[in-house]
Amino acid sequence: MTETTVSDSIELEIFIAATADRIFQALTDPAKVPLWWGTPAQYRVTSWSGEIRPGGQWRSEGAGADGTSFHVGGEYLEVASPHLLVHTWKPSWDGERPTLVRFDLLSQDGGTLVKIRHSAFGDASAVRESHAQGWMRVLGWVQAFVEKGETIDSRGEA
Repeated sequence: MTETTVSDSIELEIFIAATADRIFQALTDPAKVPLWWGTPAQYRVTSWSGEIRPGGQWRSEGAGADGTSFHVGGEYLEVASPHLLVHTWKPSWDGERPTLVRFDLLSQDGGTLVKIRHSAFGDASAVRESHAQGWMRVLGWVQAFVEKGETIDSRGEA
């Protein structure tokens, strides 16, 4: 996995040995997202919903390890299944200040290069750094889910 920090954005990429379609489904299927997004030691997504179309809304509910609830939501701006997903990101823990998340899923060498760009942090460098660490974990979790079927509960405290 590689990470690049550019002014007000984060760019990460990871190769996942799965089709773009399987990864896109892991990122957008309400039955799948709660299976892999999180870890018992930190937090877990408890429900996820979304209208996967430009202008459609999405929302994720979750709970921290201490039981504190949170949510993240936004609007889909671009959707080209299974290769592109662009949406706003409004987390409850950051005053729901909107930022922008772009996933590019590029078929490559029998798998998919997943590129993520999270931007529009402005001068909030601490928030940007926190999200960079979070996205590294998230990409590892989705990789383990689509490659090996690992879920929050089966992979333990990783």
